[in-house]
Amino acid sequence: MESKIADAIKLKTHPVTVIFTDEKPEKAKQFKEGKWNCVMWMVANAARGKQAVFDRKTFGCWGGAVGLGFGNFYEKWPGGIDLFYHFLSHGVGKDEKGKKFAESIKPFLRNEIYDELMHGERYLKSPELVKKFVELLPITDIPAEYVVYKPMKDVDPDKETPEIIIFFVNPHQLSALVVLASYAREDNESCIIPQAAGCQSIGIYPYQEARSDSPRAVVGLVDLSARLNIRKQLGDDLMTFAVPFKMFQEMEESVEGSFLERPTWKNLLKTMEHENK
Repeated sequence: MESKIADAIKLKTHPVTVIFTDEKPEKAKQFKEGKWNCVMWMVANAARGKQAVFDRKTFGCWGGAVGLGFGNFYEKWPGGIDLFYHFLSHGVGKDEKGKKFAESIKPFLRNEIYDELMHGERYLKSPELVKKFVELLPITDIPAEYVVYKPMKDVDPDKETPEIIIFFVNPHQLSALVVLASYAREDNESCIIPQAAGCQSIGIYPYQEARSDSPRAVVGLVDLSARLNIRKQLGDDLMTFAVPFKMFQEMEESVEGSFLERPTWKNLLKTMEHENK
């Protein structure tokens, strides 16, 4: 499977497809059961040409399980979901229950993880706002056993249909995709940027959009933890642009005859080429 968009914007990495299936790919990388990891690390590998697979026992972290579409795994947070609300805000170290929990698992944690547990990631101001954040997430339980991240080059369109297409893009490429998203539409709000985990911005959010009559693309990697986890693989200047497959097809049809063939974009391409030398 190929993409006119990827060619037109001179994408450095492979477009990544998200596929739901009940058959586990033989060559795909997979986390070990019970081992903490970041889903975005695997997605970055897929952008570099390798396949990855997840199931309800190998999802990396609880937020990753939510992002993949395996239901509300925050309810399975060790010590209870209330401690997760504290973890994402000001930490669990402000009450005795939280302190006891943190001390009980300290031997199994790296120092930096223990510090974040005690003092919080502070991505939201209060546990009450984290609770609201979770309630607003488009949490879903997908009708499949596996979620596969596969480079587009490996997809056989006669045998499988992706749910979502993900592009890792720099600022110029992101700008082009935002314009292209509205190019053939009657509105100019064809993209959203929710505050969410990196995996949620490429998973449950575009999956929700795919259910709409007029789906929108989802811009992601506003997740600072995810950015830190993949910077060694892909660098510091990329965002994700996740498109429901129906919308991807619409955008593919819009490439020819669009601004992507005009001097303004071609001059920006020259700028990118110059910066990469």
